[in-house]
Amino acid sequence: MAEKNTALVHSLILGGARSGKSSYAEQLVERQKGDCLYVATARVWDDEMSDRIDEHKERRGARWTTFEEPLDLVQCLKRIQRPDATILVDCLTLWVTNLMMEGRNPDVEGAQLVASLAELPCPVVLVSNEVGLGIVPMDKMSRDFRDYAGRLHQRLAAVVPSVTFMVSGLPMQVKPPAVGSD
Repeated sequence: MAEKNTALVHSLILGGARSGKSSYAEQLVERQKGDCLYVATARVWDDEMSDRIDEHKERRGARWTTFEEPLDLVQCLKRIQRPDATILVDCLTLWVTNLMMEGRNPDVEGAQLVASLAELPCPVVLVSNEVGLGIVPMDKMSRDFRDYAGRLHQRLAAVVPSVTFMVSGLPMQVKPPAVGSD
């Protein structure tokens, strides 16, 4: 029987664009025993996005197994979870964008994600952009996006044991601990 990975707890890593949140999350996961599972929510919309995805893949290396899931995140987590692994989901704001573009309700699917965390036998590290720190967006779709993301972050922060806010590559622990005391 595989050893359960218990050193890391469910974690939410927030920050702005290029704040270091993905690298930090990857480092957290790589410190754990067992397999490193990466759930990518990005879609390739253009060449620049393709280059970003390639950069992330190269940085992760061979220890990682990648699953691409732009929409059905909860089902993906249930399908790939196992006690001896740690899952990194990068990123929730792209997932919210994908849901909106498909006409799906991010509040409903976000609630399902929050509920599913209690059922998973392994730690999940969730990465997301904090988009609510700037000006109020001019158009309704952008305001809806900001609101969906903000509500999702609040729901997750209420249930996960660890929330980290990244600023200029530096982790600010908002809700400790990121790593258990074992």
